[in-house]
Amino acid sequence: MLLQFEFGAVSRVTGMFSSLVFNLALVNGAPSYVERVSRVTLVVSGSDAAIAQLNAQLAKLVDVVSIHDMTLGEHFERELAIVKVKLGTGGLAKAMSIAKRFGAEMLDEAANSCTLQLTGRVTEIDEFVDAMAEVGEISAVARSGTVAVSKGEVTLTSFDRQHLLVG
Repeated sequence: MLLQFEFGAVSRVTGMFSSLVFNLALVNGAPSYVERVSRVTLVVSGSDAAIAQLNAQLAKLVDVVSIHDMTLGEHFERELAIVKVKLGTGGLAKAMSIAKRFGAEMLDEAANSCTLQLTGRVTEIDEFVDAMAEVGEISAVARSGTVAVSKGEVTLTSFDRQHLLVG
C-alpha cells in the first residue's frame, strides 16, 4: 500500500489487526518515490474473502493512499539478508563457494569470520542461511522482510483503476 507519511499512520494500520481476525506476519515500510508517501508491505494470511474484507477496511483509513493485493496478479517478491558467520579452519573458502553458488556478495571477510549479503526469494534466503550454518556458527542474521512489485504495467497508483476493492 501507499500510505501518507504522517505521525501514527502505521500504528493506525496495524491497530486494525488487533480487532480483526488476521495473522499479520510482516510489516515493512520505507519512503516511496512520491514525497511524503511511504510504501508499506503487509504480509497477511487468511482466506480470499477475509483478505478482500481487510483491503476494504484498510481503504477506509484516511492515511491510505492506495492498496494493491499482490496475490491478485504476477509480481516480484524479494528479501535482503545480511549474514555474519564465525568460521573455523578452511571455512572462508567454503563460505566463498556458497556465496558464489547463491550469488551473494561478501561484505567483510577474515580468516575467522565473514559477513555476506544476499537478495532473493524467501526460500532462497532460508536455503542460504542453512548452507552458511554448515560452514560455521551463525552469529547474526538481519533480514529486511519481504517487499514486492507487480509485474508489467500495474502500479500501486494504477491498481485502484483496474481492480475494484470489495467493500
